[in-house]
Amino acid sequence: MLKILSSPQIKELDRYTIEHEPVAGIDLMERACVAFVDWIAAHIAVDKKIGIVCGTGNNGGDGLGIARLLCERGYVVSVWVVRGTATETEDFNTNLKRLSPAIKPINISVSPDRSSFQHCHVLIDAIFGSGLSRNTSGIYADAISMMNESTALKIAVDIPSGLFADAPSAGTIFQADHTVTFQTAKLAFLLPENEKWVGQMHIVDIGLSQDFLNSAESKNYFIAPGGIKNLIRPRKIFSHKGSYGHGLIIAGSYGKMGACVLAAKASLRAGIGLLTVHISQSGYTILQTSAPEAMVSVDESEYLFTNPPEALNYTSIGIGPGLGTSEETVNALAKTLKHFKKPMVIDADALNILSQNIELLSLIPENSILTPHPKEFERLAGSWQNDFEKLALLRSFSAKTKSIVVLKGAFTSICFPDGNIYFNSTGNPGMATGGSGDVLTGILMSLLSQGYSPTSAALVGVYWHGLAGDCAAHKFSQNTMIASDIITFLPKAFKKIAV
Repeated sequence: MLKILSSPQIKELDRYTIEHEPVAGIDLMERACVAFVDWIAAHIAVDKKIGIVCGTGNNGGDGLGIARLLCERGYVVSVWVVRGTATETEDFNTNLKRLSPAIKPINISVSPDRSSFQHCHVLIDAIFGSGLSRNTSGIYADAISMMNESTALKIAVDIPSGLFADAPSAGTIFQADHTVTFQTAKLAFLLPENEKWVGQMHIVDIGLSQDFLNSAESKNYFIAPGGIKNLIRPRKIFSHKGSYGHGLIIAGSYGKMGACVLAAKASLRAGIGLLTVHISQSGYTILQTSAPEAMVSVDESEYLFTNPPEALNYTSIGIGPGLGTSEETVNALAKTLKHFKKPMVIDADALNILSQNIELLSLIPENSILTPHPKEFERLAGSWQNDFEKLALLRSFSAKTKSIVVLKGAFTSICFPDGNIYFNSTGNPGMATGGSGDVLTGILMSLLSQGYSPTSAALVGVYWHGLAGDCAAHKFSQNTMIASDIITFLPKAFKKIAV
C-alpha cells in the first residue's frame, strides 16, 4: 500500500531524503529526471519532436534536466521558460547551465503565439509543481492556455501546472493526457473532477526515503499492484467445503434475475464453500439451471423478496442486487437486518431502501460492507460541491454507520470507520456496464464467508474484481466486455495476485 502524502509532507519527504541518505538536492532532482525520461523512452518513439515548457522553480529544473537527458538519448527537444514573477531556484539554474548547446531555451515573457508549439509531437509541462498554493494568472495562465490548445500529446511532470494536490482547483490548468508523478499518487489525481487535467496517471519510483514514508501519518492510501498479496488466505491440505463458509445471497425479482445470477456465479468462482440463494418463485428454474453449484431457498412470493429464510445461520449475507423496492421488500430487508448480526454485503436496491428508510441504518451490522455507486451514495449521505467534500461525507457516513463503504468508480475508494480511505488501482471504463456491481457483491460476500476479515475482504475483493475486469478488457476490449466476462477472468486475476 502506498501512502498518499499532502503537499507539505512531499516537501518534507524530499528534505528528509536529502538530509538522511544523504544526497544533494540536485542529485535527487536528477533521479526524478532519469525516471521520467525512462518512462518517455518506453512510450514515445525517438523520432517524435518534444517540447518542454518550464517554470523557474524546481519543477522547471526537472524540465531542464529532462530536456538534457532526452537530447542525450537522441530526441529532438525544444525548451521554453516562462518568465513571470516566480524567482529562479538554485537547482533550476544548475540545470539551465547543464543544457546542451544544441538546446537554446526560448523565454516566454509575453503571451506566446498560438503557433509556438505547433511543430511538437509531444508537449511536456514543467511549469509548477505540487507546492502551488494559488490559481495561475498572468503570463503563466496565458502559457498554459496556449499549451492546452496544442494538438500534441501532453504530458505533465509530477503534477499538471495549476492543479492543487490537496484541495479543489480552479483557474487555468494544464490538460495532460498523461501525468508521470514521483514516488506516490497525489490525492487530487484520484478524484473524478480532475480527470480532464490528469489524464492517465503513472507513478515512477525515485528512491525517496522509505523510513520517512513508513513513519508518515496519512488517512489516504493507494492500493498499488502487488499490495494485497499478503492478505490472501492459503487453503489448508485437510480443508473441506465447510472450511470456506456457507453464504446466503438475497437478490433478484421478476425481470431482474440476471443480477442474482451474476452475484451467485461470482460468489462461487471466488471460492465460497457452500452457497444458498434466496429468490422469488419465478427465479427457481433460472437459478437451478444457471448456477447448479448453488442451493436455492424459495420465497413465498412468486415475484418479490418478502421474507428471509427462517434460519439465518449463515457465515455471511449479500443482499440487494435486483431486489426492487416494494413495501414487502422493505419489510423483508428490515427483518433481515434485525436478525442477522454478522458483517454482510449491502448493495443496489438494498441501499436504495436504506436511503428511503433512514431509520434502518442503525440496524446495519457493524463492519458490514456497503457498495454504492455515486448516485446511491448521494441518496444515502447527501450531496457535495466537489470531490473533496465527497470524501469528507464518505468518512462521516462510514463512521456513523460503523460500516465499510466501497464507493465505486475509477479508483474505487474504500472507506473504513476509522477514516482511512484506500483507493484502488485496478479496473477500467469497460466495467461501467450493467451487472459489474452485482459481481462485486458476490465476490465480497464469498470472501467474508471464507473467513476474511471485513477489512481484508473489502481490499482483496475490490482489487480482484478490478483486475479481473482488466484481464477481460485485454481479451475483449473495454467497449465490448460485459459483466459476465469479469467472472470468467476471476481465476486468471487470482493467479496474478497470489503468485
